[in-house]
Amino acid sequence: GFAFRGCIWYQGESNRNEYEQYQKLMPGLVEDWRSLWGIGEFPFYYVQIAPYDYSSQGGSNSAYLREAQLKASTAIPNIGMACIMDTGEKDCIHPSNKKAAGDRLALLALARTYGKKGFACEGPVFKEMTIDGNMARLTFDNASNGLTSFGKDLSCFEIAGANRRFFPAHAILTNSGVTVFSPSVATPVAVRYAFKDFIVGDLFSTEGLPVSSFRTDTWEEIR
Repeated sequence: GFAFRGCIWYQGESNRNEYEQYQKLMPGLVEDWRSLWGIGEFPFYYVQIAPYDYSSQGGSNSAYLREAQLKASTAIPNIGMACIMDTGEKDCIHPSNKKAAGDRLALLALARTYGKKGFACEGPVFKEMTIDGNMARLTFDNASNGLTSFGKDLSCFEIAGANRRFFPAHAILTNSGVTVFSPSVATPVAVRYAFKDFIVGDLFSTEGLPVSSFRTDTWEEIR
């Protein structure tokens, strides 16, 4: 026999149309494997699916599956997710930059499993939205050293009012997070970031780890 310290998992894309089931299937998979091996809650680190243009295939917006994967990262003990929002390729479902995924999995293992210090191992995660007039102010966890777009304009945010119509939004980095607004939305109700099949994420921690696509609303998908 042999021993192992933990598991890494690269999620396939065929689950994207069953994102609601995924929130039960993923914890079930992890619990089953841990039960079968019988060595306790061993580390389980996985890669979030990359953005890709699924328009020719129909079905659900894959951002909903990325959302389900993000939720799994807090719902299961001793688990971590590597985000690759910045490496997707519009016409290639298997992006060529495998090193980014491997490096980010390694950061999780080094920090959480082997106890190494002095570096970030997780990207920022949306925490809270507050409304201030026509502006939505967003704060993030895992961003103790701040956020950055590495000098580029933030172009992946959308904002909506009570009518649930999303418009491209202006987004400005602040000391506490991101402020989002649009002249088309006088009273914001919801914000989404990179919530599309294919998009190249442009929001990072200052350590270079990307923010996952997210939304502040819980509105059902229109298919």
